[in-house]
Amino acid sequence: MSSYKELLAQREQLDKQIKEAVLREKADGIAKAKIIIEQYDLTASDLFSRKAGARSSSGKVAPKYRNPSTGDTWTGRGKAPKWIEGRDRSNFLI
Repeated sequence: MSSYKELLAQREQLDKQIKEAVLREKADGIAKAKIIIEQYDLTASDLFSRKAGARSSSGKVAPKYRNPSTGDTWTGRGKAPKWIEGRDRSNFLI
């Protein structure tokens, strides 16, 4: 059975090997990506642009319900406001 100090030394050596492997594999991945980018003449917008129909990053959602007496709106997500709780929601659709 290994002693505590021996195990710590082994862990230190493994941590070093892990860091080296990550750096090696990352460099390999970058090299492969560069080859593909050059081969297909890709741009940053080709790689990172949002596809049609993708959600917006702002997280804004159009309101779905409106309180006719106050004009307050609700998207239908999250906890329902008091003015619509327990009521037929179809009456409040926008």
